[in-house]
Amino acid sequence: MLQRCTSGTAALLAFGLMAVAGVCGAAGSAATLPAPAMDVPASSVKGTQTAVFAGGCFWGVEAVFRHVKGVTSAVSGYAGGTAQTADYEKVSSGATRHAEAVQVTYDPAQVSYGQLLRVFFSVAHDPTQLNRQGPDAGPQYRSAVFFMNDEQKSVAQAYINQLSQAKSFSRPIVTEVVTLPAFYPAEAYHQDYAARNPNQPYIVIHDLPKVANLKQGFPALYTGK
Repeated sequence: MLQRCTSGTAALLAFGLMAVAGVCGAAGSAATLPAPAMDVPASSVKGTQTAVFAGGCFWGVEAVFRHVKGVTSAVSGYAGGTAQTADYEKVSSGATRHAEAVQVTYDPAQVSYGQLLRVFFSVAHDPTQLNRQGPDAGPQYRSAVFFMNDEQKSVAQAYINQLSQAKSFSRPIVTEVVTLPAFYPAEAYHQDYAARNPNQPYIVIHDLPKVANLKQGFPALYTGK
């Protein structure tokens, strides 16, 4: 399994190799995706709502959603496994059934669940990569939407079908739509990691471009907070 670069030397070497190859992970342009034809009406929900998304390393997914208008919090964590194995070292083995995920709390009066899905599929990750995302490989990096209720399930499934029928991607979407048994927040040092480590090579290569793509592709939803 490929691990995230925590060594500055290793990350810089990886950056050099990718530059030669003309590949920089998430640094490419954001996908241009249509708005969901089905959404959760703001009038049907009361108060803040929660959504959980998994799309590779949670650092970048969290960074994207922290910059979405109407999102009040984005927490990195683990979904899909048990409490006993919800720690980074165990999850990194790929054998715990967890996915690195992000719990998004949002105000539906400012941003809808469908809009969050559009951001997730457009700029937060590549939904066509199976059990990996960029340089990170293993089932813990799988693409998944963990739904909280039947309404979220229906909207997520409908949007994937919509994108598939429109051939929005050159490869099949492999995103799972599954119920959320539980969400376990990750260790404190993972929270808001991109903002606290903006010069870390992994963040520079893979995650800051996602935030830049959000700003460029979704100016009405982007917030610089």
